[in-house]
Amino acid sequence: MGMKITPSILNADFADLRGEIAKIPSADMVHIDVMDNHFVPNLTIGLPVVEAIRTVTTQELDIHLMIADPDRWAPAYADAGAESVTFHVEAAGAPVRLARELRALGSRAAMALKPATAIEAWVDLIPEVDMVLLMTVEPGFGGQKFLDMVLPKLRRTRELVKATGQEIWIQIDGGVSVDTIGRCAEAGADVFVAGSAVYRADDPDAMVRELRELAAQHAQPSVE
Repeated sequence: MGMKITPSILNADFADLRGEIAKIPSADMVHIDVMDNHFVPNLTIGLPVVEAIRTVTTQELDIHLMIADPDRWAPAYADAGAESVTFHVEAAGAPVRLARELRALGSRAAMALKPATAIEAWVDLIPEVDMVLLMTVEPGFGGQKFLDMVLPKLRRTRELVKATGQEIWIQIDGGVSVDTIGRCAEAGADVFVAGSAVYRADDPDAMVRELRELAAQHAQPSVE
């Protein structure tokens, strides 16, 4: 598979989400951060807004749930037509059951880990998901500085994914830019969330294409 860029609309103009999404036609997916002010100290958008977004774009929706009870709420996002739904392992009560339910509803299931959460504790869950998201900032706010401390975990995760023999994507979220995406690709990531880098650019779609090219240049041979 090629490198995928999934711009986060957390840094977009919430008063014109239709227009902001239209600025990134080259994006592989649109990344939507759902925060509940419980699991993370911020409150963003919820299911009604995602349902509204679904009606105004045909681009794939990549939902990142930073919420306290994903077991209860995540299936509704898959039911709303999201192509990918990510839940945090730190918050899920029954992650295997949740992943299987999301897949049964037709969505890709993904698990997310905070920077300090070890991947080794969740090895057995990897074959149950379609994507592993590694946070490279503390979840909750956009525009944070990239945490290089996550790169060793990214390399270990790539090896664990290879061992499954399955095509499981590895997504990086937090501080992704032209200065950091190469390091992430070299370490084994193949899906990249970029918020500030895209929406603060003069031409957001050109930035999407530039980030994808940079990732491809640094990708591991077995990934690209």
